[in-house]
This record gives sequence, C-alpha cells and structure tokens, in this order.
Amino acid sequence: MRESIPSPGSPDIQKKVIGKVSRRLIPFMFILYVIAYLDRVNVGFAALQMNADLNFSAAVYGLGSGIFFIGYFLFEVPSNLILERIGARIWIARIMITWGIVASATAFIQGPRSFYLVRFLLGLAEAGFFPGMILYLTYWFPAKHRAKTVALFMTATAVSGVISGPVSGTLLTMHGLGGLAGWQWLFLIEGLPAVVLGVVVLFYLTDRPEKAKWLSDDEKNWLITRLNEERLRREHHGMVRFLQAIRSGRVWMLCLIYLSIVIGLYGVSFWMPLLIKGVSGLSDFMVGIVSVFPYLLAAAGMTVIGIHSDRTGERRVHTAASILVAAAGMLLTAYAHTPAMELACLSLVAIGIWGTLGPFWALATSFLSGSAASGGIALINSVGNLGGFFGPYLVGVIKDYTGEFKYGLIVLAVILFAGFLVTLFLKQNPAEDTEQE
Repeated sequence: MRESIPSPGSPDIQKKVIGKVSRRLIPFMFILYVIAYLDRVNVGFAALQMNADLNFSAAVYGLGSGIFFIGYFLFEVPSNLILERIGARIWIARIMITWGIVASATAFIQGPRSFYLVRFLLGLAEAGFFPGMILYLTYWFPAKHRAKTVALFMTATAVSGVISGPVSGTLLTMHGLGGLAGWQWLFLIEGLPAVVLGVVVLFYLTDRPEKAKWLSDDEKNWLITRLNEERLRREHHGMVRFLQAIRSGRVWMLCLIYLSIVIGLYGVSFWMPLLIKGVSGLSDFMVGIVSVFPYLLAAAGMTVIGIHSDRTGERRVHTAASILVAAAGMLLTAYAHTPAMELACLSLVAIGIWGTLGPFWALATSFLSGSAASGGIALINSVGNLGGFFGPYLVGVIKDYTGEFKYGLIVLAVILFAGFLVTLFLKQNPAEDTEQE
C-alpha cells in the first residue's frame, strides 16, 4: 500500500518530509562525526602519557597537535570540489578509510618528527570531511531548518568529548599490555571505527534527494521543489561561482569569525585534560571522567541555541552572543584556582564555543550556491581550521615561556572577543530572507 502523504499545499508536508530526512541522515552523520572528532582530539588524552614517554615539551606537543590543521587547510577546498563532482557517498567513504588508517598509525610514532609527520598526514586524509557534511546537509534541508540540523549534527563534537574521556582514560590503563604503552593502544583502537564506518558509508548514504529510494515520489517532489526555489533565490541575491566566493568580503569576514571560534575551541580542547590534571591532581582515568561535564553542557547548549535560532530565523546575534560567552568563560578559567571553579569556567567556554556552530553555519550557507557553496564552505572551514594549529601551539609556547596556562588562556579570550566584534559588523545578505518564508 502506498504511504499517504499530505498534498503539496498542505502545511503538514514540511514536517513529514523534514522529519523523515532527519531520521534517516542525522543519526548516521552524527556517528561519523563523533568518530572524526574523537580521532582528532584524542591526542589530548594521549599526552597524559605520551609527552613523558617521548620527552615532548609543551611547545612540541602543541605544534604536533596543531600541525594536523596545516594538512587539513591545504587539501580542504580541493577535497570539497571533488565531493561536489563525484558525490558525497564515494568521497566521504574515501576520507574515512584513509584517516582511520593514519589515525591508528599514530601509535607507532617515536619522536617529534614522526609525530609531526603523522599528524600532518592525518589532516590531509581528513580534509573535506566536515565541509563535505555541511555541503551535504544543504542538499537535503531547506535553509530555515539548518541551524537546528547543523547543531544536532555537530553535537557529535561535544558528545565525542563525553565518550572520549572515559574511553581514552580506560585505554590508557592498558599500559604495558602486549608490549605497548597505554597511549599507543589509544591511537591504535580509536582509529579502527573510521575504517569500518567508511565501508558502511558506501552502502548507506544517498547522494541527492533525486536518488532517495526511501522517499516517496510526492516527498521527493516537494523537497526538490523547495530546495530549487531556494537555490534560485541564492543565485539571484547570493553567489554561484567559486571565484565570486573567494573575492567576497563577506566570505572572508566569515573566515575570520570562524578562525577565532576554532582557535578557542581547539586551544581549550587539546589542553583540557592537562588543565584539569594540573589543578586537580586526579589520575588519568578520573581526568577522563571529569572532562565529560563541559562537553555534556556544550551538547545541551548548542541544541537549544540552534533550535532558538531556527525559530527566530536570526543568525548573527546568536553567533555573536555565544562567542562573547566563550570569551568570558576563557578569561574566568585563566583565574580559576580550584578544581570546581575551573570546571565551571571550562563548561561556560564549552557552551559558548559550541553554541556558535549551529547559527554560524546556517549563516554561512544562506547565500552560497553551486560551486560557490562547495568551495566557499570549504574555504571558510579551511581558513577557520588554521585556528586548530594556532590555538594549541600558542598555549603551548606561552606555557613553556611563562610556566603557566593562565596567559595562554587570556590570549584565547582576546582572540574570541575580536571574533565577537567582527560578527557584530557583519551585515545581512538579501538571500538570508529565504529563511523567514
């Protein structure tokens, strides 16, 4: 029997189709991003043992952690343009399989040079995954639903923090098993799920609504019509060609805003285990448990902010306010002297930083179409993700020079505040009016 669906003019069809697409895609994409983020930041937990075993200074660790983003930056735009050409299913599968192999290979580094090399190769392998996912969401979700959708997808970064703490802490206790250190088991085991899921992607993902056998003809027609209407509006008011995107002052302002967000995000993520251990003196396993709390609050906060941004159709103020909260939290963390106070301040940082992501990416995708979307999204993400290099490295260098984390955190707070100011000066594009309809 054919599934009943409201007529094209019915207000219920939107809820029905968006709900069906969300249930099909978001949980799976969420799992993929959990694995991606876990392989990216588990180096923070490995550092609890690895730095001592390999005699890494704070600067060496910060450089190695951040050099991932140099490789990421170099291949980001080409990767997303390839995805647009050959389809998300094949290209995302390729990305996941190669990054899983390289992530596991990190277990066998022997010094600073091999650490830098493997982290750089990991960045090359993973380049294009996140902007590819954001681009993929634009193929399936109308603009008015994107902040909530992106927030739900990107809660994976916060949830991976919830998962990585206990899991990484447990793997570190395997120290000596089979002649391997705990940090080696951590890298070896946590890289394997990406390879397995990369194979699953080939069979599960659908490139475009036109190919979705799990949607009825009426459902596909409604979704394709709605997305085409938005595309025509963006082509009239926004940008279509990649050269338009790279010449756009608006795109470069978004690059700067995202750069400040990512500097704060990775500046604290890569150092959070060491920050908590330094103040609390807890065991490696308990550091993993305690680090769960900021990420739990971040997941809740970014979902609420994303839903509210979609409900109001407003993006810029939601982004700016979240950045300001993160900056305030970072400054307070610098002066926290008790474990409870530090954890509360780090939670405020996490809520603010992760709270930016839904409204920011809804804003960034609202005026781009065609190759301007694939290239522009990748450009914003690649420039922004250079912050993943600068954030950890800045904190490490300042820590080596001053002997304290405090001054590095103050610098991160200033950078976030600068991002807040740039966001306030960002003007609305006419293509964003689509979201209000």
